[in-house]
Amino acid sequence: LKEVAAQQVSDQQLETARFRFPYNTPTSKEAYLYREIFEELFPLPSAAECVPGGPSVACSSAKAIEWDEAFKKMDDPSGRAVGVHQSAYK
Repeated sequence: LKEVAAQQVSDQQLETARFRFPYNTPTSKEAYLYREIFEELFPLPSAAECVPGGPSVACSSAKAIEWDEAFKKMDDPSGRAVGVHQSAYK
């Protein structure tokens, strides 16, 4: 997904993401692509406002990042940073 996002989301789109997505602005191309898909399925602004934002490891909350110092280096919403994931990073 990161490779697809790198091809589909331009540097300019990511740099100006705060204008398109002012609430929980994506901070990576992968997150931007997730957000585009989400907005296609759930176009009302209230939909995005009910989803917690912030850094995430395997769909955890931003608060979970604080639990372990190692998590701070694994900001990866897809979950590949977690070793049990079938396509985990090696």
